[in-house]
Formats: sequence, structure tokens, C-alpha cells
Amino acid sequence: MERTYDLNVIKRTPIITPDQLREEFPMTEKATRTVLNSRKEIRDILDGKDPRLMIITGPCSVISYHQALTYGERLAKLSEQVNNNIKLVMRVYFEKPRTNVGFKGLISDPHIDKKTFDIDEGLRQARKILMDLNELGVPAGTEILSQTAAERLSGLISWACIGARTTESQNHREWASAFSMPVGFKNGTDGNLATAINAMLAASTPQVFVGNNPEGVTSRVFSKGNPHCHIVLRGGKRPNYDPVSISEACENLSRHPTLPQALVIDCSHKNSGKDYRKQGDVFNHVLLQRIGHANGINIRPNRSVCGMMLESNVEAGKQDFVYGKTRKEDLNPFVSITDACIGWDETEALILSAHDLMDRYAGSVENR
Repeated sequence: MERTYDLNVIKRTPIITPDQLREEFPMTEKATRTVLNSRKEIRDILDGKDPRLMIITGPCSVISYHQALTYGERLAKLSEQVNNNIKLVMRVYFEKPRTNVGFKGLISDPHIDKKTFDIDEGLRQARKILMDLNELGVPAGTEILSQTAAERLSGLISWACIGARTTESQNHREWASAFSMPVGFKNGTDGNLATAINAMLAASTPQVFVGNNPEGVTSRVFSKGNPHCHIVLRGGKRPNYDPVSISEACENLSRHPTLPQALVIDCSHKNSGKDYRKQGDVFNHVLLQRIGHANGINIRPNRSVCGMMLESNVEAGKQDFVYGKTRKEDLNPFVSITDACIGWDETEALILSAHDLMDRYAGSVENR
């Protein structure tokens, strides 16, 4: 009989199961405490119980252990300086959605050669990076693109994001309903807020969906619903970090009082016009709205702005990279191969400046 399935499949190969990966890289006491404490702190920030500002900062994409730990060590030291005003979370992105084709991230292709696609090795590298960052006391935030990665790595994640291309996906909304960490839904690529709000409503509701158990067997998953989903404003047809856009987002959220009345602003992507050099300008505009004071300007502070996100690497910019031609050993691990990023020096200066301003106007922040 003529075959009717797998007509375009070359082959199938098994990958490491969630339990097998956890056995290879078991949780430590310190890593566990970092995850649990950070999740609680982030939930409290979203609920308005913690007056600190959350800043999620890190590379557009992680391409090596050395890069991730170098950045994480710097972030750990900075966190000690600013922790009374700012909760720092490292952006640790292992999966990259592509508009058409291209490098899909460390998990998909850890050797960055467009040939081997050693997903088992990618998952091992990702879990080791997350383990060691949490050992440093650095909480990790990441975009969830695949159920495979989520089932194997989510125990080490303190904050998760669903990207603009997948916020409308029923599958991602279902997964988010079961996640143990707070989840940010980005507005759609066109800037539509309804997409993110509908996603939050779906993810906050109990769901039943198809997933895998720890042994990798396909199973029904029954979720409770996730009460700590929130919007991430990343721009659309136009930027949406300005006071009018933020006010509009707050008004739309207020129609759904069961949802967190909290906003995280992405200082990159369409909010910066995809120009990494403008992230600092966006950051400072949002900071002014958050605390109400900057350089002699005084406005009514907006506590709904509870966090910001930066695309930041050890070194600034983006390096020449042709996927499938540029060898991994020829890459500078500290410079982005995907979206251009601001460098560490600028990142540190922005965060320290925000800390100083929040210190200066602590009374107005807490009493608004």
C-alpha cells in the first residue's frame, strides 16, 4: 500500500528526556533557592507588593557558555549594588523565532554550523548555563518557543516570555497556563494589545492540553492556570513606550481586574526602531514615567510600569555572520550574531543611573 505520511521527513531521532537531562544536571540547593526566591520577588513586583523595578537584561541570543557566564558574573556584582531598588533578571535566550530561515538558537544548533543540529548537546549546554547562573544567584528569564525546551528547562527559569509571533498561538497560551513562573506576553507584531490580553486571559484559566511526562511519553496535561501573566510592550507599527500608549495599555488592562495591572516595556525591537543605540533613550523615557522625576522634569509617576527589558551583551553591536559559512570558532562570543545589542558599559551606566534616581525619589515611588 502506498504510504501517506512522513513524505517530506528524512528521518526521526530521539532526544534526551526531561528526567534524563535533570539526572545529568540535578538541581542544587543554591540554584533552587535562587529560582524560588526570584519567582516570588517577581510576582510581588507584578502585584505591586514590592516597589522595586524589574530589569531583564542580557544578550539577544546566547551563543556560548563563556559568553553567558561572563555576562552573568558581571550582573551578579551589579545586582549587589542596586538590589534595594532594582530586581535584575538575566535575559538568557536559547531559542530564536525566525521570520523565514536562519539560526534558531543554541538549543537547535549548538555548534552553529547549519549541519549537525545536535539538540541533545544544545539542551545540555542550556541546562548547564542555567544551573551555573542560578548558582551565582542570577535569576534567568527566557522566551519559550518550544514545548521540548520548556519541559526540560523550566525548573531553572524565574521569568518567561511569549514572543510577539507566538502570543496568538493556542499552544503557547496552554503551556503558559501550566508554567510555574510569571509569564510576559508581548503585544503582536502590529502593536495590537488585544492579542496579549486575550493570551493572558487564556493562560490564567485552567487548561487541558497534550504534552509529555518526565519520561517523554505523550500525555494529557491538566493545568491550574497561571495568575501572573502580564503584558510586554515591544512596539508595533509605531513605538508604544510613550505616556499615551502606556495609558492606553493601562486602560485596556483595567477592564480585566483579575489580571495583573502591570507592564514591562521592551526597550529594543520596534520601540527602538530596531536601532540598538536608541535603547538608552527608550529606557530613560520609561524610567521618567515610572518615577516621575528626571533632569528637572516632574510628571505623575506610573506604578503600572513595573519592568523594562534590554538587549545587552558584553560588547556592543553585531558582528558579521553568515549562517552555515561563518565558523563558530571564528566568532567573537561577546558580540551578537542576531540583533545588535548595547554593550556592558552602557548597560551598567543605565542601571546605576536608574538606581540613583530611585534612591533620590524613593518617597514619591513608594507613595504614588
